[in-house]
Amino acid sequence: MPDGAGAVLAPPGSTTERAALFACEDIHIRLGGRPILEGISVGVAAGEILGVVGPNGAGKTTLFEILSGRYTPDRGRVVLDGRDITSLKLFARARLGLGRTYQSPVVPDALTVGEVFQAARQAFPPYLTEFQAEWAAEKVGLRVGMSVLAGSLEALNRRKLLLACLLMRRPRVVLMDEPAAGLINSEIDELDSIIRHLAREMNMAVMLVEHRLELLSYFEVEAA
Repeated sequence: MPDGAGAVLAPPGSTTERAALFACEDIHIRLGGRPILEGISVGVAAGEILGVVGPNGAGKTTLFEILSGRYTPDRGRVVLDGRDITSLKLFARARLGLGRTYQSPVVPDALTVGEVFQAARQAFPPYLTEFQAEWAAEKVGLRVGMSVLAGSLEALNRRKLLLACLLMRRPRVVLMDEPAAGLINSEIDELDSIIRHLAREMNMAVMLVEHRLELLSYFEVEAA
């Protein structure tokens, strides 16, 4: 976004009246000798849904790579609940309550849904129970058998499975990179309800990159 391309959509008064739970300040990064992000600052409060939009190549996914800890910015910092986490790796940020989903809902094709949940439950201490996996599946409306192969799921249920694996850990912040990719309109409606639930009922800070503006427009209309 070096040329200013891109924008954010968020409920009015959110981060101006409430302190941002998660933010970045004055982010700069060059990749391959080319400036990708220059002077980017953005924040999202608990219970807020914030959308980041822009054309391909504007640096949206690069911003998420910095926020999640995969990339280190050349300048600027990332802050979670007042703590500078710029130097922390991805796994350390996850343990502090930062979750992320990706553009492609890649799941282990050879594992069952139950085995995917088991791997997520035992990824790091504290180890979680089957009850917590069932709770997370219910939160996102994942209604498939635990013996079903994850690789056989269609796009929406793959996204639900991956999101449920995050929710088991009760994240405080969720970054969603193009969550509507590959979905039809009725599925986008369902995804909209899930995202609203994360913010409203679970008080999470949600930041999403999305090209499907019909999803972001739901939130924009509500804010108008």
